[in-house]
Amino acid sequence: MASSDITLSPISKTKSSFYRRLLVAQLIDAGVNTVPAIVQETGMPRRTAQDTILALQELDIQCVFQGANKDGAYAILDWGPINKKWLKTQLEEIKAALNYPC
Repeated sequence: MASSDITLSPISKTKSSFYRRLLVAQLIDAGVNTVPAIVQETGMPRRTAQDTILALQELDIQCVFQGANKDGAYAILDWGPINKKWLKTQLEEIKAALNYPC
């Protein structure tokens, strides 16, 4: 499927949820690892960012909060079954499908 195919047709709620989780995990791994930073980077609502971080465990992505509440950040400890190389090659298409500016 060409990247233009993804952006032209709407995606299902299941696929958008999956893509959102992948994007948030990638952002955390790249250092955009706090809820305010994710909100700023993507434009998604705060609650959506929080819920998405919590939902990473459903994909067997191990994400933990490290540090104190005010000074801490999230970290990906294990990607589970997700192939990071594939994700990096698909990142632009995922962002386009979600209509996120990052």
